Amino acid sequence: MGRVSTLLNETSTFVEPASSPLLLLGQGRDLASERGVECTGALPSPSDPDLVERARAARAALGDRAFVLGHHYQRDEVIDFADVTGDSFKLAQSAAARPEAEFVIFCGVHFMAESADILTADSQQVVLPDMAAGCSMADMAEISQVEEAWAVLEDAGVAADTIPVTYMNSTAAIKAFTGRHGGTVCTSSNAQVALRWAFDKVGGVEGTGKVLFMPDQHLGRNTAVLQLGMSLDDCVVFDPRKPDGGLTADELRDARMILWRGHCSVHGRFSERNVTDIRAAVPGINVLVHPECKHEVVNAADMVGSTEYIIKALENAEPGSSWAIGTELNLVRRVAAAHPDKQVHYLDSTVCFCSTMNRIDLPHLVWAMESLVEGRVVNRIVVDADDAHWAQVALDQMLALPGI
Repeated sequence: MGRVSTLLNETSTFVEPASSPLLLLGQGRDLASERGVECTGALPSPSDPDLVERARAARAALGDRAFVLGHHYQRDEVIDFADVTGDSFKLAQSAAARPEAEFVIFCGVHFMAESADILTADSQQVVLPDMAAGCSMADMAEISQVEEAWAVLEDAGVAADTIPVTYMNSTAAIKAFTGRHGGTVCTSSNAQVALRWAFDKVGGVEGTGKVLFMPDQHLGRNTAVLQLGMSLDDCVVFDPRKPDGGLTADELRDARMILWRGHCSVHGRFSERNVTDIRAAVPGINVLVHPECKHEVVNAADMVGSTEYIIKALENAEPGSSWAIGTELNLVRRVAAAHPDKQVHYLDSTVCFCSTMNRIDLPHLVWAMESLVEGRVVNRIVVDADDAHWAQVALDQMLALPGI
């Protein structure tokens, strides 16, 4: 009980877990960072007492020319200036629905801004306030690795019976690969529908066809086993760092789900011990986790769902009920503040924020908006035309799935 005691206090209100300090990129250079980039201008100081007012002034000056999107995992200081808040796909859809906006300022990470560029009109310009805002999961599947993996499947004689499905949390190049090979994109909300569609193309869930699922092995495994009724033995993990993915041809032929060796650095840290400890500390608590968590964590939880699902679950929860939530801390903190009539706890008392998502802070947002006011478009995200075409094919296939 000692490991989670810091989550609790006498009034059972939300207690901020200990977190690691965030690296603030953009001031100077840090080539060891995810993208090794620097800001091409002078960032305002985070301690500038006029920072909020500068943000308000720049936002007002841009008016309808700009549309600001804020992902659920962003800091509150950024969310305060977002026109729309949501998960990655909802935000990309929202951007596409605002063709009158000259600039789409995407407060999220790189792959999300790419999706927005693909789905918006050519006349619109997508801006990412900090180019260092990447995604460690998306970066775990490089296009050259995926193409080599497909060659391994061809050599094993299984590529013709395999449909690629890529998670929204992937680069435009991976989405394009998926589109070229007849696959689709999925979100954490519709992964079951996407996988069932893919299997139906190669004989159905009960058949012998396969899905290559990228880049998050946990979402693929959890969906296949818990929602499609497959077994863990039906799943193999393809490790791009090993020859032939670390798998034999027989293992590939016997598998139904070929899972890419990738994961979310935040959700992957939650453990079954976290669930055990919080249940001991708070009897009767409801444990709600994201499907990017490990299989044993999802099995130990009471409920599993996407960020949107988590938000709605708390909205519909009974007053006085207790909840432990396993997802990024910014979202949990915001949900707790929105529901003071419920006891909301963070599942792990020590896990850090999503460091890449948190690269975007108020100084970067102010710099990006003030630059646009001055007539300079900074950090524009532009997807290669051929990749954009095939990625849109995959995204359109997702949009055609039932329930979207």
